[in-house]
Amino acid sequence: MIKSMTGFGRGNYENDGRIYSIEIKSVNHKYTDINVRIPRFLNSMEDKIRKKISSAISRGKVDVFVNFENYSNKGTKIRINKDLAKEYISELKKLSEETGVRFDISVIDVSKLPEILKIEDIDDDELIARELMQALDEAIENFIKMREIEGEKLVQDIEKRIYLIQEKVNEITDFSGNIVEEYMKKLEIRVNELLKPGTVDENRLMQEIVIFSDKSSIEEELTRLRSHISQFLTLIKKESPIGKKLDFLIQEMNREINTIGSKANCLEITNRVIEIKTEIENIREQIQNIE
Repeated sequence: MIKSMTGFGRGNYENDGRIYSIEIKSVNHKYTDINVRIPRFLNSMEDKIRKKISSAISRGKVDVFVNFENYSNKGTKIRINKDLAKEYISELKKLSEETGVRFDISVIDVSKLPEILKIEDIDDDELIARELMQALDEAIENFIKMREIEGEKLVQDIEKRIYLIQEKVNEITDFSGNIVEEYMKKLEIRVNELLKPGTVDENRLMQEIVIFSDKSSIEEELTRLRSHISQFLTLIKKESPIGKKLDFLIQEMNREINTIGSKANCLEITNRVIEIKTEIENIREQIQNIE
């Protein structure tokens, strides 16, 4: 299934007071660009998160937001700097004796002093990693689903425009068969208006018609354009990633229709060329968001 590069997914996991929340969002980008915002004490997990997301997508600018709340005794450990605490108490006693200020201090008071308590994060890496991955799996699953839904909408819109282009190409084909014949009639009328009847050099007239026919022939361009349309319709049914291939095909289609517009000396064809170029530009914008 074709995927859009625009998507959003959220994953949550909670166990024994540990709450994990991960959000993934993406927009279109020429390459794969993954930015992970994660709490500092989980930095060791960043590479795993990045690799897991990379395996699920082929390109796009992706932002990942990881939030972790810990209300359990797992993942944190409190250490008391006892030596420093004793030093604080000793010095405070000396200060009390020297100044006559009553020495009245509790353990809680000591714990509030600078550098006494230290909270060490992540003393159970495997547990935290395992639980975090469950939230990440859910986020990726929802993220991919949304990209697929958006991709399907893009395909439906692009298909309508491609079929409209195909219809206009068929109309151009019908008009192109009469270009030389109409030119012959116009040329003959014009020559007869300027010259006396019977003085026209038929060989010279035919030579001019052949030259015009060669310059205005768009059969090759129409053949290639029809081939590009056929390839496009086939490719759009395949699995992602196909965005770059579709972009190449639409560029080739645009090149062929530009040539047709410059060669065809026919108002009806010119009008349809303009309509096709408008649809091609719309499709080009849509393709920029396909993975």
